[in-house]
Amino acid sequence: MSKGPIVTPRVAVFLAIAVVTAASIYLELPAHAAPRKVHTVALGAAKRVPYSRAGDPAGAALDETTLRIRPLIVDTLLKEWTTGDAHDVTDRSFVVRRVLRINDSLPGDKQGHWVWQRGPWLMVDRVSGHISALKLPDYDPGVSQVSWFRDYGAYCGLTASGKSLYAVVAQLAARRPVLAKKLAAFNPASHEDPICTPPDWQREPLKITFHPTAKDPVSYDIVPGSALLVEDTADDTEAPAAATSAPSN
Repeated sequence: MSKGPIVTPRVAVFLAIAVVTAASIYLELPAHAAPRKVHTVALGAAKRVPYSRAGDPAGAALDETTLRIRPLIVDTLLKEWTTGDAHDVTDRSFVVRRVLRINDSLPGDKQGHWVWQRGPWLMVDRVSGHISALKLPDYDPGVSQVSWFRDYGAYCGLTASGKSLYAVVAQLAARRPVLAKKLAAFNPASHEDPICTPPDWQREPLKITFHPTAKDPVSYDIVPGSALLVEDTADDTEAPAAATSAPSN
């Protein structure tokens, strides 16, 4: 009768290590091989809703009576209402302005009363389906009309005291504005309407021109830099897309 192969202690240890390593690799495979969830992000059909200064004293123009809004839909679910044009920042992320539906009912009102107000800007990731509310420096919904170029937003902003009007250029994910220059003093009780019209961008050389009402246009050269926006790679992440954005409600 022939004898089987002799397994020495050294060979036995080697085989044990090989088995443990193979098992660990096998256990990790399902997590990495799991298919990524595909999200569907779209702006739905537009409609007009009643809108006036009675409901949005800061954001509505004197002659506005309606507001054109569109639903922001993620995976067939209505997430937000938006207004105005969207701007593609990258091939997967875009920004669009949110519109809020505010409860305007007084205590004791038998019937509910709701009004629409222009709100902050949102950044939307088409791949992850994540929505972030942008925190633009010195942004005021009633004053700031944002003009977008690449990942830069230019607008007239108000300081926290509400007494100074500034020319602001913000870059997404940057901690500080690229540009912040005082344009004029601001009197909340008496001012032009609108205070500024949307700024104009020039590509080469990169320049932005602000148009405060009843004043001469003011232009500034912008030193271009690389985009700072980091788009999430993990699926269904709950982290903000940037240091200057927060999860939308």
